[in-house]
Order: sequence, then C-alpha cells, then structure tokens
Amino acid sequence: MIATITPSQCMGTVTIPPSKSMAHRAIIAAAFADGVSHITNVDFSEDILATIEGMRQLGAQITIGDDHVIVQGISDIGKADVREIFCNESGSTLRFFIPIFSLCGRPVRFTGKGRLLQRPQDVYETIFHAQGLRFEHTAEAIEIEGPLRAGTYEIDGNISSQFITGLLFALPLLPQDSLIRIRPPFESRSYIDLTLEMLEKFQIRAQFLDEMTILIKGGQRYRPCDVRIEGDFSQLAFFAVLAAIQGDLTITGISADSRQGDRQILSILEDFGATCRPLRDGFRIQKGTLHGCTIDLNNCPDLGPIVFVLAAMAEGETHIRNAGRLRIKESDRIAAMEEELRKFHVDIRSTEEEVWIHGHTSGYSCEETLQGHNDHRIVMAMTVMTLVNHSVCRIEDAQAIRKSYPSFFEDVQRLQGKVELL
Repeated sequence: MIATITPSQCMGTVTIPPSKSMAHRAIIAAAFADGVSHITNVDFSEDILATIEGMRQLGAQITIGDDHVIVQGISDIGKADVREIFCNESGSTLRFFIPIFSLCGRPVRFTGKGRLLQRPQDVYETIFHAQGLRFEHTAEAIEIEGPLRAGTYEIDGNISSQFITGLLFALPLLPQDSLIRIRPPFESRSYIDLTLEMLEKFQIRAQFLDEMTILIKGGQRYRPCDVRIEGDFSQLAFFAVLAAIQGDLTITGISADSRQGDRQILSILEDFGATCRPLRDGFRIQKGTLHGCTIDLNNCPDLGPIVFVLAAMAEGETHIRNAGRLRIKESDRIAAMEEELRKFHVDIRSTEEEVWIHGHTSGYSCEETLQGHNDHRIVMAMTVMTLVNHSVCRIEDAQAIRKSYPSFFEDVQRLQGKVELL
C-alpha cells in the first residue's frame, strides 16, 4: 500500500484503539482458564490475530465478534497436539508462546515473517539448554521441546520484558514454586506490572518479593474472567504529538490511571511545552511553544519514532537516552527514522544507544518518497511528520499499520487529515 499524505490542519476528537499489550495478555490468560471468558473492546490487528490463532491451536475455542472475543479455555495443556505455530511478525506472540508451548511436552516449531526470527531469543535459548531441553534457532524457525521445569530463573533486566512475561504465564501451571531473579538494570518494569495485573484478574498470584525478585507459586489454575481492554497509550502518542505541534485535539477511550509505561508520553509532551488536560474518558492535548529537552526511553521504547518527530518540530536540541532497543524492533527504528527524517533535512545523529535531534518550529519540506520500513510505528510517525509540514509525501509500505492499528488512516481522515491510499 502507498499512502499519499497532504499537510492538513487536523481538528476534532479521536477515539484511541484498545491496548494491544493488554489484549495479548487477556486472550492468553483466558485460553488457560477452564471455562468461558468474554474479552471486550478488542482491536483485531495482525498481532492479535496471531495470538488468537496460536491459542486456538493449543486447544482454546475462540469466537471472534465485531469488537470482542469469547474464549472457552482449555482444561489440560498436556493434551494439546501442536506441531507448528505461525507468529506472523509479532514479537510478543512469539516470546509469550515459547514457555507456554513448552508445557505441551512435544516438539513445537515457531515460524514468522519479516524480521521476527532475527530478533534475539538468547534468554530462552540459555534457559532451555540449562535444563537439557531442545532449543534450535535458525533463520527459518525456532524449534523447542519441553517442558520447562519449576525453579529459579535469572534474567538480565535490560533485555526485553517479554521473556519475563512468557515465564509468568507458564510457571504458575507447574507443580512447584518458581523464582524469577532480575539482574539490574531493570528496564520496562511497567510491562511486567501489566502482566501481573492481568494474571490477578484470572486469579493467578505472582508477586515481587523485592525490586528484583518475583515469586510464582506453583500448582495454580487460571479462572475465567470477563475483561474490557483499556485504550492504548502507544497509539495515543501519535495524535497527542500531532496536537502538540499543530493544534488542540480531544483524545478519548483512554484511562488516566492506566499502568502502561507509554503513559509517559504525557509527561514527555509537558517537558517539551505542550499541555495535557485530563478529561473523564481521555485527554485534551493543547499546542505549546515546543523546546528541546532530554528524554529517557528506558521504560517506553515504543514511543521512540513519534518522539523523534516531536523533537524535530521543537526549537533547540533534544537528547534521547536509552534508545538502543529501538534497533531490534520490526526495523532498526533509529536507523529508519534517521533515514526518513533526513529526507526532510532534519539535523539528527545517533550512537548505538542515544539520539540527538536539533529541531526548529518553522517546518520542513521533503522532495523524496518516504519508506515505511515494514514497520507500523515508522509509517505512523512519518504520517504525522508530513501532516505538520510543507510537502505532500508518499509513504511506501503503508500497509504495515495493520500490525497494530488497522484503522489509523481512517482516524486521521476523521480529523480532516488528507490521506489517499493506493
């Protein structure tokens, strides 16, 4: 898909789609619960569909409605006859599934597309080999054979929290207690908090004994639960930045007391000079006089691409720290954003972990075709960059939005943003 974006004055109200992170967690937990669970306010992105299909193969019966799923959970994971799971491009699906599907006690093969199988899986490889279990990672697939055993797991805290979440789903089903010891520094703690919050809804108990140690009691059972998925702060960020640069927008469908790490976008916007006013069901984001500042992405790496756009449109230098994990996402997001922002003649430079952007508020022009890098967040970030500047731009690979936010361009159009799709 090619999207042609025309600079536009956007205005009005947008309702943010539900959290992909929480939907993954709710669907997996419901699939383990022997009974019926109703999960409402679900957006059926490609990532969520991959998780649904995987849990179906594990034995859960999942019925999809317009914006909800009904899940009849499984009673015995050991009865599942799973051979191969296609995870599409969803890193969450793959990393959550590996410990879970190990409990089948049979060989399981995981496949995907794009950069999925290039993303690091060393944490699981080390764990499986330490327990004498099979774990083979090639360019075509990951093949495992379990089951994992209860015990003490030591994991570096500066590697993706998805590994810890995967273990948190599986370990309660083992007969004995387990510990997860996290070696500092502990990054993306907020995602672990989201996992613990969802597990508690399904009556699974896991708790921090201290800042770096999680106790998971064995012999537990998931219980059915009805869950409404909250709005997604990582998607709110694109419209919030649009409003901060260009003019006021009302953003609804989001909870002010959410524990999502990407809620940090609100404080980031205020650091830059915008105003975020809480409403009953969202926020009113008001344009400010934007100025560069120092931003730490330690707990919110998914905000990286749109924060780069915000920095380009702010006066002075912005220093972005702890950005290294952006390099191992659907694309190398630092390299991708550098390449695309330079087409607008933005002054940007980076190291492996840090980025510096010297921006200004007078706007930019671009004479080149933009590339989406097969990455949903790059496509959405560059859409915002084009809307607030001076040139009509074409974005190739625009279909990448289907991974997390299929209705993104429709929502831009509802705000009177000019988008043509080919």
